[in-house]
Amino acid sequence: MKLGNLLRVENIKGRSGKEVVNQFIIYTDKGIIFQSYDKIICCNMNGRVYLDEKYYNFSQTTSKYRNLFLNEKTVETQKKIKRNVYYLVNLNKYWE
Repeated sequence: MKLGNLLRVENIKGRSGKEVVNQFIIYTDKGIIFQSYDKIICCNMNGRVYLDEKYYNFSQTTSKYRNLFLNEKTVETQKKIKRNVYYLVNLNKYWE
């Protein structure tokens, strides 16, 4: 899957509105990517949501900001995975 050409990167903003270190939103010409530290966690490309099969639920911190990015709770994310609304793929295979 080609993630697209980079347009802009910004730190995700927490609930307080302040930027959070090591949590990024990456805008490309194909869609939006959420990255935690050096791992891509999920992306919304052409209206489809892809989650990294290994890292999407890696830690409490990752889950917290993934939830913020997707605007939902982990329970909702897991239901969408089971219903094939979200797709589990290896988003980090080119960097590991």
